Amino acid sequence: MNKNFRKYIVFWLSQSISQLGSSMTSFALILWIFGLNGSAMTVSLLTFFWYVPNIVFGLFSGAVVDRFSKKKLMLITDSVSAACSVAVLALNALGGLEIWHIYFVNFIIGAMNAFQAPASSVATGQLVPKERLAQVSGMNSFAGNLNTVVSPVLAAALFAFGGLRLILAVDLASFVFAFVVLATLIKIPESRADVGKGQSIFSDCAEGFRFLRRNDGIFMIIVTLAVLNFFSALTYENILSPMILSRSGGNSAVLGIVNAATGMGGILGGIIVAGGRFSKDNIKMIYVSAGLSFLLGDIFMGLGRNALLWAVAGVAASLPIPFINAGQNVILYKNVPEEMQGRVFAVRNSLQFFTIPIGILLGGFLADYVFEPFMRTEGGAAEMFRRIVGGGAGSGMALMFLCTGTFGSIFSFVLYHQKSIQKFKQ
Repeated sequence: MNKNFRKYIVFWLSQSISQLGSSMTSFALILWIFGLNGSAMTVSLLTFFWYVPNIVFGLFSGAVVDRFSKKKLMLITDSVSAACSVAVLALNALGGLEIWHIYFVNFIIGAMNAFQAPASSVATGQLVPKERLAQVSGMNSFAGNLNTVVSPVLAAALFAFGGLRLILAVDLASFVFAFVVLATLIKIPESRADVGKGQSIFSDCAEGFRFLRRNDGIFMIIVTLAVLNFFSALTYENILSPMILSRSGGNSAVLGIVNAATGMGGILGGIIVAGGRFSKDNIKMIYVSAGLSFLLGDIFMGLGRNALLWAVAGVAASLPIPFINAGQNVILYKNVPEEMQGRVFAVRNSLQFFTIPIGILLGGFLADYVFEPFMRTEGGAAEMFRRIVGGGAGSGMALMFLCTGTFGSIFSFVLYHQKSIQKFKQ
């Protein structure tokens, strides 16, 4: 096994443990916030305030990544994020924790992620042989979805035993472990090409954007995935938890089951990709997988009325995601020069993910003020849709899942035949 790849395995394991701690905290905070007022919009804002700084700072973070040590950037940004968790822990211990504190902390953590994510992406490209990039994408999906499965169970157990403070303490302990591993055991190769060449950071940012515009096929993939992210943000990344809690009578155990099933689907997909058992057609990997995720995941989630059907829908939605990520990552790593990757990946993140906070805000608004009130009206179209998705609290959000499933799947299958991206099939 390649020496650098062995280092990556250690890095991957330590970061996965840290992500588990963060996932437990996120799950506990969703329950805490939704329990205060039962508003989907309140939960939506939690995610919104994380994504906005990711987009804004992500525009120029790549230039910073290309100029400076990736390892130092990851250590600094992770430390700031950990300090935010300490602040939440202190406020909770003093009895003064409020919703706006969580929003502010999420804003800071999102800003740090704008720098940490491209630094980690470039470090991955420097540590991992090109022939293993798709497998590494599968490993990352496996770890992320394993966290999705395990974190609700652990968070619920720890919350019952020691409350939010215990979960935050475990989160901080996982950070310390990952920090020590990165600081002492991982050496990330740094090349002279990574250092700034006298240009301003904003000029470097523009250079990353110009690279994408010159490569119209890559640019088209990023733009179309931004549209698909918008559809996903309206529902799965936004109102899934409020819908399940509303339709299950506030049963957090049911929510945990659905989250776990969703994670299991991603784990299975990650194992398949990591094992190298996937199509060599990168475009099919992206768009056919996305179409199936919307068609089977979103639509079944809207039609479901119990934990079993919601769990099946979660598996159907998440299993294709590792294939989408692997297809895009292979295309990017093979076609973006190493010295440009920080700038290009950062601009990619801003372009591809800027639609998510828009979808999050719009989704929360549509749930609380359009679809839920609509499904409470008598007769007409509302009665027809109640026969399909059922009635009561959460039925409007279920209808939203039917809409995103329909439009997302059609958009994906049509894009698969778009000419400008066909050259990336192999």
